[in-house]
Amino acid sequence: MEAILERCAGLDVHQETVVACVLYGELDRKPKQEIRTFSTTTKGRLALYDWLNGCGAKF
Repeated sequence: MEAILERCAGLDVHQETVVACVLYGELDRKPKQEIRTFSTTTKGRLALYDWLNGCGAKF
């Protein structure tokens, strides 16, 4: 399968945490990944937003 995105993110939402994964890299290479866990508090969700925004995620 041919890759068509250079960057994508996925979220696994739980009652007390959100696990976020960002895949990124050149289209012709295996993507790099970063995984972080955030709380579902307002502070945690704002930190998730800032992290995703800093990674270049579009939403």
